[in-house]
Amino acid sequence: MERDIYDLLIIGGGCAGLTAGIYGGRAGLKTAIIEKQSAGGQAAITDEIANYPGFDKINGAELAERMLAQAKGFGTQWLQADVQSVELDGRVKKLITDSGTLECHALIIATGANPKKAGFSGEEEYRGRGVGYCATCDGFFFKDKDIFVIGGGNSAAEESLYLTRFGKSIKILVRKNELSCAKAIADRVMAHPKIEVLFNTELVRAFGEETLKGLVYINNKTGEETEYRVSQEDKTFGIFVFVGYQPNSELFRDKLSLDERGYIITNELMETSIAGVYAAGDVRPKPLRQLVTASSDGAIAAAQAEKYVEGIKAGH
Repeated sequence: MERDIYDLLIIGGGCAGLTAGIYGGRAGLKTAIIEKQSAGGQAAITDEIANYPGFDKINGAELAERMLAQAKGFGTQWLQADVQSVELDGRVKKLITDSGTLECHALIIATGANPKKAGFSGEEEYRGRGVGYCATCDGFFFKDKDIFVIGGGNSAAEESLYLTRFGKSIKILVRKNELSCAKAIADRVMAHPKIEVLFNTELVRAFGEETLKGLVYINNKTGEETEYRVSQEDKTFGIFVFVGYQPNSELFRDKLSLDERGYIITNELMETSIAGVYAAGDVRPKPLRQLVTASSDGAIAAAQAEKYVEGIKAGH
């Protein structure tokens, strides 16, 4: 019996994986996207996206469904499964899932990365309703509002400077007694008139109704607690958490080259350390983590996968 081998398998149904599915299917490759949850990844839990080209505003889940429908329209399959291990050596790659083993000539890894949580009470409850992890995505929604930033590294400092163009005030809560970012950035943060940095400070609790209404933070040296409540005029405020990202790359730790933070290393063609295996989206190192850059990665990876598969079928 002839083996059923896909031309292209894509692990992950976020923006990068869905775009790869569109391009793979459109190229005539036998393509499937494997995802253990619903389509969209991080976008699926975003209430409003206002910076994806072509849409003034769109719900993240709706955008994901449109992309999935487009991929299916080009013949790409959607497989609901959990990939538990992979075998990447050899011309045919094997994916062992909870629904059986799948084989392919080319593989795109688009498993994404998750923002690390700060761990305060209310963080999950108000995610997307005042608590955010991306200043570029959500800063606009807090124009002329108070904004609190959690973190003391490069991301927290740089994103705080970015948020000054929207918020009327920025308070950075830093757990340690100094900023851990580059001195040049720290100097800009400390000198900015809109920014106040609170050292030895941790967010304990955020509270509200439909949206955030207040929070409590504590000085971890003195134990003193401070409560903030939003004004009736402002109605709400923002909390942005920048304490790092965790790439979903554990499955590939001993299979592919990863950097010191666990991101899958690729070149500009999305090629990994193994021929025929590509990585796209937030699972690879990149300067900007946005839906549009994830889509770009997915398109490039699928285009390269198409060339790779054509080479195999031509006997190269």
